[in-house]
Amino acid sequence: MTDISKPAVRPANPRFSSGPCAKYPSFTLQQLDSAPLGRSHRAAVGKDKLKAAIEETRDLLGVPADYLIGIVPASDTGAVEMAMWSLLGARPVTMTAWESFGAGWVTDVVKQLKLDATVKTADYGEIVDMAALDYDSDVVFTWNGTTSGVRMPSGDMIPDARAGLTICDATSAAFAQDLPWDKLDVTTFSWQKVLGGEAAHGMLILSPRAVERLESYTPAWPLPKIFRLTKGGKLIDGIFRGETINTPSMLAVEDYLHALAWARSEGGLQGLIARADANAQAVFDFCAANGWIDNLASDPATRSNTSVCLKFTDARITDGAAFAKAVAKRLEAEGVAYDIGAYRDAPAGLRIWCGGTVETTDIEALLPWLAWAFEAELNA
Repeated sequence: MTDISKPAVRPANPRFSSGPCAKYPSFTLQQLDSAPLGRSHRAAVGKDKLKAAIEETRDLLGVPADYLIGIVPASDTGAVEMAMWSLLGARPVTMTAWESFGAGWVTDVVKQLKLDATVKTADYGEIVDMAALDYDSDVVFTWNGTTSGVRMPSGDMIPDARAGLTICDATSAAFAQDLPWDKLDVTTFSWQKVLGGEAAHGMLILSPRAVERLESYTPAWPLPKIFRLTKGGKLIDGIFRGETINTPSMLAVEDYLHALAWARSEGGLQGLIARADANAQAVFDFCAANGWIDNLASDPATRSNTSVCLKFTDARITDGAAFAKAVAKRLEAEGVAYDIGAYRDAPAGLRIWCGGTVETTDIEALLPWLAWAFEAELNA
């Protein structure tokens, strides 16, 4: 192996995982001392914390006042499943997928709910033609494909006058990308993505149209308690005041509240978008300057600013999967990048989380190491 000099500067924080993601830079465990541990979430102190988490989310994301926000179990997955099991079946449904999580929602609707859905798919790096969909059907889609690095460029293709509901998995987009609330009837995300919160809790945001569907439609299949949003044909509105379906972790709630406060100190939503944009642009510029690596997303307009997925393009690489794993392993062994291998179902490559809790200086310090690992593995 040719001796290749290692870069002199290392990232201060080597955590570039796409979930759970890096904590915000000023995080300390001592900040969680104010969590009401050992207290009931139904006590006043618990209710106040949960309500604050909902209202701070509304304020920072600019969620309309007539939309409902609930804290639900089982992370973003639980929120998406709750929406699909509770709302689908009233109208025809169109399922879309351009990465693994979207494909999972397709499987659940077609094979578990057994709905005769129209399914539209695109390869990793591409996106479904969202303008060509029938929005008089219910449409389920991801806003940002965490495992493909492909995002919706905007919501312009979603018509205002639509008979169906739009159900959007926005887990790696919320707090990093502008979400057009008038185009979204159901929106879900989890705390462990852009704000680097702790896992296990999901957020479910419902438009008035979604609420109307819940109160006028009863699915043909039985609903487990953990999915039930109505009782006697009426919305269980306590869920959207912080009266959670199951017991939440007040430690995780406290962590989320501190993350929201940090987000506000960074300029709120626009500040977080700017941080993610700067991080992603540093990676994009690196790819443009090096012919051996490229963005998996083929269209610059659809490139994610959070889950940036990369592919090796050098013709000398004979086994792409083995090469990518070896590069990621070298970077982890050096302590400069943890958990940046491509998702298991995605094409071989790397995935660098660029959300707002990551410092641009750490991204900039990582990139020379990426070049080092590439050359070192190529010459091994």
